[in-house]
Amino acid sequence: MKRIWLLLLLPVFGILGCSQFSRVQKSNDYSYKLKMAEQYYVKKKYNFAQQLFEELLPIYKGTEEAENMLYKYAYCAYYQQDYLSAEGIFKQFIESYPKSEMVEEVDFMRAYCYYKQSPKVELDQSNTEKAMGAMQAFINMHPTSPRVKEAGSIIDICRQKLETKEEQAAQLYFNIGYFRAAAITFAQVLEDYPDSPKGDFYKLMVVKSDFEFAKISVEWKQKERYELVETEYRDMADRFPESKFLNEAKKYNLDSQNLIKALQYEQAKEAAGS
Repeated sequence: MKRIWLLLLLPVFGILGCSQFSRVQKSNDYSYKLKMAEQYYVKKKYNFAQQLFEELLPIYKGTEEAENMLYKYAYCAYYQQDYLSAEGIFKQFIESYPKSEMVEEVDFMRAYCYYKQSPKVELDQSNTEKAMGAMQAFINMHPTSPRVKEAGSIIDICRQKLETKEEQAAQLYFNIGYFRAAAITFAQVLEDYPDSPKGDFYKLMVVKSDFEFAKISVEWKQKERYELVETEYRDMADRFPESKFLNEAKKYNLDSQNLIKALQYEQAKEAAGS
């Protein structure tokens, strides 16, 4: 019964809370409003606190209270998951109070807001790239900060997301039969992420894509394209001699060599017949 009564009373508490906030909002006593904004913030009623801070910031501009108000105003947006607004307010704080003792934290939080806006891999990764840039800038600006390790970890996570997006694009090209585009894109992924643990797989896919492209090429282009498979295989063997994919790549190389011999044999027959 107690739980049922509590559920029934929750909307009433909500109405009373809104009614109280309405009275605070209508007050002309700015010091009272600031006191209430602080209370709402402590109680995690960030929507109410945000509205009051937004109204009071122009009034308290240039005062000692303004710095702390702007700091909490930014966090109000952050805690409500409005990361776009929070990033802008954190930036405003840095520009307004560059010598503040809180500027290191705020600088990190600004970068973190970009990270929080980073979408799933399939979508546009502009914010992921911004997060990487902002986190690297934070590391450069605050090399002794205890947050440097976390910033580095976030950069690694973002880099992995960007790598995955490029890999998926390359794989899509391969899956739909755009083999030359697949080879170029897999090669680009390897160039962009040379230290990736998947580097040997990307190289295998370059070999495989070039082989498939040669197979569907017009006959007079096939020889040079099978030769490209051989070139890419040799490069893979040099760069990844211990790769578990090397035997598979070797098969494409041997097939290419045999197909080149077959082409040369047919060309020789034609030449002899003529």
